[in-house]
Amino acid sequence: MSRIKSLFERKSHRILNVYCTAGYPTLNSTPDVMKALQTYGADLIELGMPYSDPLADGPVIQQSSSVAIANGMTLQFLFEQLKPLRKEVSDGGYGIQVPVVLMGYMNPVLQYGFERFCRDAAAVGIDGLILPDLPEFEFEQEYGPLIQKYGLDFIVLVTPETAPERVLQLDRLCSGFLYAVSSSSTTGSEKNMTDVGAYLRRLKSYPLKNPILAGFGIKDHASFESVCTYVNGAIIGSAYIQELATAKDVTSQTRSFLERILN
Repeated sequence: MSRIKSLFERKSHRILNVYCTAGYPTLNSTPDVMKALQTYGADLIELGMPYSDPLADGPVIQQSSSVAIANGMTLQFLFEQLKPLRKEVSDGGYGIQVPVVLMGYMNPVLQYGFERFCRDAAAVGIDGLILPDLPEFEFEQEYGPLIQKYGLDFIVLVTPETAPERVLQLDRLCSGFLYAVSSSSTTGSEKNMTDVGAYLRRLKSYPLKNPILAGFGIKDHASFESVCTYVNGAIIGSAYIQELATAKDVTSQTRSFLERILN
């Protein structure tokens, strides 16, 4: 059983997925960030692969990607950095047990080589992929079989404008969880939580096979609890990246941030 499926079987409510950009705030801070997220309450980690043109991301995450690229983060470096991901701390590893998904865009993945990317991701213990600009047709015809070959889940995004029949089609194709974008905007934008609630209630009424996590605009305890009344949990990205931007110590800053979200 995959780590993601095991997570949702073990815990169906108030699941917290936190996004962080690989190589941010410094090239070598990623392991400490991930360990702190696990220690202080994140159920799932979404690790962003920095890219120069991240279409779905708002200015905060775009800036973090620019900094990470300037720091020297590449896919090759990232996979080297993640080799100790699943090893115990006593063996020199990070001791990460929570599921980890990679989020990014097709251009750098294709440059790296798609099958090589899937192979290397699986080898270091990555559980799933989020690639918002991978078209459905290409996924079905070419890339989906490679993702499945290496035992990776594939998470897709749906929005309030996604037609019900398409939501069901995407739910059939994906695995792990369905990423419910709270509105048709970029990450970090302000959201009307009443409208978001109506959308999530409607989405939850569909006969879906995958659990749902909601993202985009979730930034504090109130917005986290609000979406958790409708779906399985929430994804927080920009708000956490902003915390890291001013962090003197990523561990203590992460602890403070997650305590404010969860308590």
